[in-house]
Parts: sequence; C-alpha cells; structure tokens
Amino acid sequence: MKLVVPLVLLAALAGCSLLERARSNFWELERGSSGQAPDPATMREPIIQVYAARTVGWRGFFAVHTWISVKPRDADAYTRYEVIGWGVDRGAPALRVNRSGPDNHWFGDRPDLLVDLRGDAADPLVARVEAAVASYPYPASYRTWPGPNSNTFTAWVGRSVPELRLKLPPTAIGKDFLPGAFADRTPSGTGVQVSLFGLTGLAVGWEEGIEVNLLTLNFGLEVKPPALKLPMIGRIGPSGRHQDPERPSTQISGRAGTDK
Repeated sequence: MKLVVPLVLLAALAGCSLLERARSNFWELERGSSGQAPDPATMREPIIQVYAARTVGWRGFFAVHTWISVKPRDADAYTRYEVIGWGVDRGAPALRVNRSGPDNHWFGDRPDLLVDLRGDAADPLVARVEAAVASYPYPASYRTWPGPNSNTFTAWVGRSVPELRLKLPPTAIGKDFLPGAFADRTPSGTGVQVSLFGLTGLAVGWEEGIEVNLLTLNFGLEVKPPALKLPMIGRIGPSGRHQDPERPSTQISGRAGTDK
C-alpha cells in the first residue's frame, strides 16, 4: 500500500500534465533548444547524445519519441537523426536528418538525455553510429504500432553500437520490433531478447533488467540501478543514463515525463 499510493499520485500528476499538452495546438508548443547539447563553437570534442520526449497528442500518454544527435571532433554543428511518420504516406522519407536542433523540445516536452558520451569515449563511435544509421532497414517505412517507428530506429542503432549502452525507457514503444528476427541482443547490448513482431516478448539484460512486453506495453524491474518500469508512467528510479564515467550523473528520473 505504501508503494501504491505514490504511484497513483505520480500517474495522476503526469496525466494532468499530458492532458493539458494534448489539448493544446501542437504547432504552438515549445520547440526551442532545451540547453542540453553543448555549443559546438566552444566544445570541440566529439559528442554522441540520445534523447527521448513524450510524443504529440493522445499518443503521449503511452509513448516517447527518440532521436540521436552526433557531433564529430571539431565539427561546427550537430547532425540529428530520427524517424518520423509525418508525410511518409505522401512519399517523404521516414528517416530524417536535421529536421530540428540536437536537443530541442518535442512540441512542448523537454527531452530526457539517455546517452551523453563525449571526448575519447565518443570519438571511435561516431563513424559507427553513422554507419548504423545508413544501414537501418526501414528508411522509407513507418508504422506507429507496433513498429517500425522512431524507437525501432534508435534501438537498431543501439544494437549496432553496443558501446553506447543505450537503455531505452519502457515507454519507447517500437523498440522491441526486431527487423527480420525473432531474437537479438537488447538495445544496450548487455542482454538478449525475444519478440514476436514487437507485440509480445521478453528481454533480460544487465542494463535493462527484466522486461516483459505485452502488446507493446512494457513491465519490468532493473537491478543496476534499482528501478521499476511501468506502461505510461515509464521508469521510476535513479537515472540510468550512460555517459563519460568522469562526468557522473546525479539526475533522478522519477517523473512520468522522463520517458517522454
């Protein structure tokens, strides 16, 4: 009972915030920088970042949108990679490049930073991330549920570059859609998962802990660090962000919007 009451309160607060955002005109919502990506004019070292933010409209109650921003050493700008469904039915590509800034709000939701690698930790991985983006098998296809979608793409890059140790939130619906496979490693590269077309499955990993997928709704427990994973609410526990070990994280990711 002591655990149930805080969860109910958290869900209620998150629901109110998401409802207010869903009722707004999405084109009027904040889309400026969130201030999390260092200025490339002063930060010359290579940077790889992965972000997640709640999706637009009613889908935001259930899911997040994720993307990847990369800056090679001495580059003057970031390159942002993501998959978006808008316009795909009219011939637009699903895989978009530099549609927005590296860390911009996603229509009113401030994104959460899932991976933040810089300097020597990022340097050898930049080219591999770009190669993984180029090899994504669905650059012209998009399906909101159960995938392939934006989270399918980000998970693909994570599996292709396990050094990112990408731990996607349980609200990243579509991450369990495995391109052409029934089994694969988890997006963090630290475990294995089985999935039936992204609709149901099981994942076990050092980073992910144990996750059960029921009709794309994820339930799970993490050990490192301890956390509870629930549909809609997301991940409740200390930040699991992967970053340079010399820059320890103190972020607590308990808000429902943490996972978009």
